[in-house]
Amino acid sequence: MEVVMVAAAAVVVVVVVAAVAVVVVAQAEAEAVVVVVVVAVVVVVEVVVVVVVVVVVVVVVVVVVVV
Repeated sequence: MEVVMVAAAAVVVVVVVAAVAVVVVAQAEAEAVVVVVVVAVVVVVEVVVVVVVVVVVVVVVVVVVVV
């Protein structure tokens, strides 16, 4: 359960950071290309984090069940 809590917290942090980054870029009135690149990078990072979290949770569950 602790792993799940930490994973959830990590996802929340990533989402908040992404939202802040998008707002900052929008406030700076940057070119559309920069905004698209930033959003794309943020989305990729979020996907990677989610995949890592899922893998870690699955591994922990398997280890707990097997052991």
